Amino acid sequence: MMTGYNSHMQPLAEKMRPKTLADVVGQEHLVASGKIIREIIEQKQPTSLILWGPPGSGKTTLARIIAKETDAEFVELSAVTAGKADVAKVVSLAEANQRLGMQTILFVDEIHRFNKAQQDAFLPHVEDGTIILIGATTENPSFEVITPLLSRSRVLILEPLSKQNIINILKNAAKLERLDRKKLPAKSIDLLAELSGGDARVALGNLELARRLAGAEPITNEIIITAAQKRVPGYDKAGEQHYNIISAFIKSMRGSDTNATLYYLARMLQVGEDPKFIARRMVVFASEDIGLAAPAALNLAVSTFLAVERIGIPECQYNLFHCASVLAKTEKSRVVTNAMNSALAAAREFPDLPVPLHLRNAPTKLMKGLGYGKGYKWQAEFKHADGFLPKEISDINFF
Repeated sequence: MMTGYNSHMQPLAEKMRPKTLADVVGQEHLVASGKIIREIIEQKQPTSLILWGPPGSGKTTLARIIAKETDAEFVELSAVTAGKADVAKVVSLAEANQRLGMQTILFVDEIHRFNKAQQDAFLPHVEDGTIILIGATTENPSFEVITPLLSRSRVLILEPLSKQNIINILKNAAKLERLDRKKLPAKSIDLLAELSGGDARVALGNLELARRLAGAEPITNEIIITAAQKRVPGYDKAGEQHYNIISAFIKSMRGSDTNATLYYLARMLQVGEDPKFIARRMVVFASEDIGLAAPAALNLAVSTFLAVERIGIPECQYNLFHCASVLAKTEKSRVVTNAMNSALAAAREFPDLPVPLHLRNAPTKLMKGLGYGKGYKWQAEFKHADGFLPKEISDINFF
């Protein structure tokens, strides 16, 4: 029987949300003295930002703190439910605030879910200073946010909270909720942190449910595992395991080990890896490791990326496993990769060699008289007697 807990209370994660910069745990590279968010707040000069980081790393919290401590009005939209009409209402409010000398911060959660047209709607109002846009995303903004919007914003990367960060947050929660060590032993806090995957909301949510399940009894590891349903594999999208597993996936394809390829692919999908990230890596692999051995592999990889983008989880798993199986089984060639590296090295070593005169465009009589385009003929497979490379590197062979 559960006692001593009111299920209608404010969620623990919300109760624990920091209200000031001093309360923030983690993200020292952004909030410590002299760092950008602290500077924005101390100077009371908010600027448009894209906050990129994993779930539970503090994106929403930091946006709210910036608004509060710079005396700006804070308006929050979710890209999942909001549309152009909602943006228009915010712009009207911001224009009214502007006339009163007040700044308006529009916070858009999951901004990557807005399509190009919706993102375009922000541009003129961000550009003229009517609104200060703070977007939050778990996806790489280089791929998900339009370039003009990126150029008008600062992209700040939030790191996953460390295990020690989570432990500190849980200890603070225990103090707030008056949970002594008998009720919440240190080993239980450690397990909650371990199972959180660097997500403070997950840790606090698991603690909250474990407390309900425990009732008047101590919160044991067994209760925590029940609350969390299962142990989350040791993996986060920006941590070492993320890079280790994608590395193993690529190396398995390179080594034509289909079984290992599919195992690592399944592990990534099981823990919620972005399927588009996996598909992008296969597009690169198709040229980097297969190349001329099977040029059609690139078409398959690009088609897989488009399918993943348009279909999404879970159905796009068929496309990912299909493509990965083909790439693993296909003959490999590094000819294109080696030629590319040699060409880039030559361009670095000889960056300023003049283009031979016979290859230059000759739109005027003067240029023709100087030898521009001399001896060149407009016909397929035409090979000029003097070749196509500057004479200093005419003997080079990237292949």
